[in-house]
Amino acid sequence: MIQLLDVFKKHGYAITIASAASKSQFSFDFHSLGFKMEDIKMNDCSFDVFVKKLNPSVVLFDRFLTEEQFGWRVAENCPDALRILDTEDLHSLRHVREQCFRKDIEFTTNTWLQDDKTKREIASIYRCDLSLIISSFEWELLTDVIKIDKSLLLLLPFMVDEITQETKWKSFEDRNGFIFIGGGKHAPNIDAIKLLKTTIWPLIHAQLPEAKLNIYGAYLPQQILEMHNPKEGFLVKGRAEDADAVMKAAKICLAPLRFGAGVKGKLLSAMQNGTPSVTTTVGAEGMYGILDWNGSIENDHTAFVEAAVRLYTDPQTWKMAQEQGRTLINTLYSKISLTLILEQKLEQLQNELTKHRTQNFIGNLLQYQTLTATKFMGRWIEEKNKG
Repeated sequence: MIQLLDVFKKHGYAITIASAASKSQFSFDFHSLGFKMEDIKMNDCSFDVFVKKLNPSVVLFDRFLTEEQFGWRVAENCPDALRILDTEDLHSLRHVREQCFRKDIEFTTNTWLQDDKTKREIASIYRCDLSLIISSFEWELLTDVIKIDKSLLLLLPFMVDEITQETKWKSFEDRNGFIFIGGGKHAPNIDAIKLLKTTIWPLIHAQLPEAKLNIYGAYLPQQILEMHNPKEGFLVKGRAEDADAVMKAAKICLAPLRFGAGVKGKLLSAMQNGTPSVTTTVGAEGMYGILDWNGSIENDHTAFVEAAVRLYTDPQTWKMAQEQGRTLINTLYSKISLTLILEQKLEQLQNELTKHRTQNFIGNLLQYQTLTATKFMGRWIEEKNKG
């Protein structure tokens, strides 16, 4: 989100962050970037007054749940505003995969298509002028399976600085230990930590008894905090004050993710900091195209452990993996090239918005039908709250 806002800022936009989320000790301070911040309420007509007065030329929704809540109000009060959905990842895909995992059944696209959250998220994509898709796998899911017109989508992964030859990473010899990093409010992270504790780390520790695994993440639940065991080399550190610092100090990033969606920030961070990683098919999904991974992709626990130990003990294999991270960043995540793609798409849509919306018949249909139902449900809740 901050990468996107940086593009808009450099393009001359005045930016207002409007959020109904409650504040926490780790909430990001957008004031520090020079942005205005507004607290807004759900199911409340005060938003209508706010957005009409602001009269934005572009509205960016953070995930489809936000578009569901506020999209119809934006469409009514600011009909000329370009409406963009930042999917972050496909929420429905992550949800259905988790449900399948919990029930110990195989995930299929048919299962995903039948879920109510999928229908809601796809409806949100159609209602918007443009949806930003972060993963190439999810792009193919939307265009090949659902047949969404590509004019409504933009494949836009994380946008980061290219890694030059002048970039100085810590060497194999100057690094130590393994790392896992991920927030405690994200179910795939909690599952991965449990898998590391019960299955993967004991096997690695048996071969590398001096090695340590550092677990970082904000909001880790008590059950994870209680896994801290220095004798086993399993160290639960909690929130990292500087995620880059702890990542670049580690020799290997472990991410045995068994469900989830989108592009994994922890694995991109590993590439940026010159840290090879071992992950799963789900972990690396949509992140490397036809290129090689910067480490290893293994779903079998034994193979996962073998790959981790090999990377940790073989300097040549490790250095090749580190360099592959540079290739992945510079080829697929270059801020320069991706920013240009985004800017060109925005300019095209703003010049042809009326035509673009006319051709999006399903979106118009949903504005007429589905959004009307959402609108009157919101109005009903608003009146109920007054009582």
